[in-house]
Amino acid sequence: MSTNSTPTKKDQPAEINAENKKGIENHKLAAQHHEQAAKSHTEAAKHHEDGNHDKAAQATIVAHGHNSLANDAQKEDVKQHAQVSR
Repeated sequence: MSTNSTPTKKDQPAEINAENKKGIENHKLAAQHHEQAAKSHTEAAKHHEDGNHDKAAQATIVAHGHNSLANDAQKEDVKQHAQVSR
């Protein structure tokens, strides 16, 4: 006995329109900046452990910049979701 299932709407890929494409780009951009921020925070911690507090401060500033850019991308995505749900 074979079970052939027909794909449900949930299983089918969503149509990627301009709004969806912009949302995807915002999520990817936010993720990239979060990853870079995490690397910079890890670098800052290592510099602190090594006693290089000036380098740690520089890495912390870089991390803060990436966090800020990630937050900007997230805000854009939230705005888009708010417009779509109206």
